[in-house]
Parts: sequence; structure tokens; C-alpha cells
Amino acid sequence: MEQRNVALTPPMGWNSWDAYGASVTEDEIRGNAEYMAAHMLSFGWEYIVCDIQWYEPGAINSAYRPFVPLEMDAYSRLIPAPNRFPSSADGHGFRPLADYIHSLGLRFGIHMLRGIPRQAVHQNTPILGTTATAREIAHPFSVCSWNTDMYGVNPQAYGAQAYYNSLFDLYASWGVDYVKVDDICTTAYHPTDPYAGKGEIELIRHAIDQCGRPMVLSLSPGPALREQADHLCAHANMWRMTGDLWDEWHQLAEMFDRCRLWQGVSCPGCWPDCDMLPLGHIGIRSIEHGKGDRWTRLSREEQRTMMTLFCIFRSPLMMGGELRDNDEWTLSLLTNPDVLRLLHHSDGAHELSRGASSILWASRDEDGSLYLAFFNTGTHEAHLECALSSLGLSSQSSVQVRDLWEREDIGTMTGSVHCCVPCHGCRLFRLHLL
Repeated sequence: MEQRNVALTPPMGWNSWDAYGASVTEDEIRGNAEYMAAHMLSFGWEYIVCDIQWYEPGAINSAYRPFVPLEMDAYSRLIPAPNRFPSSADGHGFRPLADYIHSLGLRFGIHMLRGIPRQAVHQNTPILGTTATAREIAHPFSVCSWNTDMYGVNPQAYGAQAYYNSLFDLYASWGVDYVKVDDICTTAYHPTDPYAGKGEIELIRHAIDQCGRPMVLSLSPGPALREQADHLCAHANMWRMTGDLWDEWHQLAEMFDRCRLWQGVSCPGCWPDCDMLPLGHIGIRSIEHGKGDRWTRLSREEQRTMMTLFCIFRSPLMMGGELRDNDEWTLSLLTNPDVLRLLHHSDGAHELSRGASSILWASRDEDGSLYLAFFNTGTHEAHLECALSSLGLSSQSSVQVRDLWEREDIGTMTGSVHCCVPCHGCRLFRLHLL
């Protein structure tokens, strides 16, 4: 299988969902790509991902209009709505947009829901490469609980693999580098759904492998099942550990439990995913949780906590806010090279200890230095300490300590590392043994 040849480190990019829901336009995709190329590419950010319902002409926010006509080609495959993506007109699909994003030095990604369009099944349209039709491969009782666009595909049906092959052949012809497959990460392993199973994931994996173009495969939504880690590692590059993550402290605090559950699984090409970063200007055309257009409600300390946990855990990073509206603070969160180094050059991340309102994580850089993150989940400032012996060092060891968020060396500590950590905040250090 080819999935180990891509995403050798956690993918970094931008996804349109948090800002635009189902309604993003070509101009907005292009604008965010231009910003990323100018301000973030040199720090490792490279994927521009167009999220759900790019084939829905009337989408206006994050609410899905039920049972509406969708843009579809003659072979049961959804295609971009030309009123929202003008360059896709006359059968061009996403190729012109992908070419433009590639010209900026970036990579292009799209969202898809598992299965086959319901309208294809109702019209019984053909499938490229087989005599089977849409109706013959569909599972009409395997449906998404929150969107009416698709029926699941019966993995055992004649023509099922041909459908997915034709779909990913189309995506390859468009120049797609990354595919986020939705309604599959949890559904595929649901023990009470007789129409769900690992089969659709395996169909998709095979379709990518045969299409001739490397693509990152991301599975959503979570929570993924920890006992399915081997199957996920064998077929996907990243998979959601959680449901949708928004700008609320209690959701971020719960992420520590998810990271502890999945620690030790990450390896090149396979990344448990903490979901998008709801930072900066979000909810522009989103009605999730009734909050609407806003700047992230996370405090600055909470934003640093999010970035620190995601980076030391080595989660993929997908920025959710409108990049062109970034202020200096938000951009600084996304472009700190000392912090981002953890994504590309660290290993062995694990929860070191946990108290009533404190959590410590540690990992190791490829050069032998150590990373140590202190998190304060309590409601007051706390003084926290970590004995060097808990990091495998001698209790008499001395280390040179660098504060990675402040990007400054703070001196030598012997026997332990200690610091004050603000409420809901963190401190992230790199330790060099003397």
C-alpha cells in the first residue's frame, strides 16, 4: 500500500469548514492559498483543503439543505458547482484551481462523503468501468445521520470498487493531493450497523493506490476507536480522535484524554488527528452551536495550550480561521519555528504525569534533546515542577532550558525543571543535557 509514502510528518494546512461551512467559494480558496504561500509556506504549511458540499450550488452556510439537486457528471460522480467555482465550468472540475494552488508551491485537498450520491441511485445512473449502475452498488439503509447527499456503498457489490476507482481517477486528473473522507471514521466500525464495516475504507484505500497519484487520506469524524488502530494505520494517513472541535475550553480540556488514549500510535504516514484549529476569525458563514461570525473565544493562554498539545502529540495541523484576517498574535502562533519543530523532528511523545489540575507531556528531539510541556488545567496560576529523573536522567543532572514560546534561553536547572503556569496555560521547554 502507498499510504506510507505520503504524510511522513503530520500534514499542515488550512481547511475551509470553520470559517465558511459548506459555502466556501473559489475566490476564498484562492485568497487563503495566496496568504499561506506568502506567510506560512516557509514554516511547513502547505495544504489548502476545500471542505464539504462544493457540489451544492445553493449552499450558504454550515447548514445542509436536504434532498436538493447536486452537480453530478454522467457517471454518478459529484463535481464542483460552477456558480461557486467558475473555473470548473465546461467539465474542467477542480483542475484549474488545483493548478493555481500548485503554482504557489502548495498542495490541494477536497472533502468527500463516503458512498454514492442519492440522486445517482434514484436516477440509476451508470458507473464508469463497469456494467453495474448506481442503484446496484448502493446500501439504501446505510446513510449519514446529518446529511442527505449520499447512500453508503455495499463493499460486496459488483461494481463497488469500480465506482471508487473512477472517483479517485477523477480526483487524480484534477490534481488532488489530499482527500478528507467524512461519515466514515466512526461509522465504519460501528458494531450495530449491519451495513457499515471496514469495507468502504478498504475500497477507498485501493482506489487511491491504483489511481497513480499520491494522496493523503484523512478519515472523519471521530472519535475513532482505539482498538481499530491497526486497521486505521494500514489504510489511512490520519483519522479523527474526536468529534468536531470548537473554541470552547471544555472541549480542549477533553483533548488531553484523547491524546493519552492514542499516545504511542503515531508513526510516519499514520497520525491520530485532534481536528482543526479554531483560531483567528471563524464562523464567518457558519451557524455551528449558534455562535456565528466571531474571533476565537479561546483566551491567548488557551490558544497556546492548544498549539502546544497538538504539536508535542504530533497531530496534523489544519487551521480553521480565515487566514487573510490573521492578526499578529494568530500568525505568531502558527509560525513559531521552535514549536513547529516538534511536528517534524520529535518522537516518543507521552503523558508524563497528571494531577488534579496539571498535566505534563514529554518527547525527544532527533538530536537527543528533550521536550517538556507543562499544562495548567486549573482556574488559578500554579507552580509546577518536574524531576529530571522522571525523564530518564540522573537526579543530579543539569540541563540548559529554552522557552520555546518566548524563544529565549532561560538558564541552567539542576535536578528538576520548575515554572509558573497561568490558568489554562502552558510552558513548553527544550532541554539540553549539560
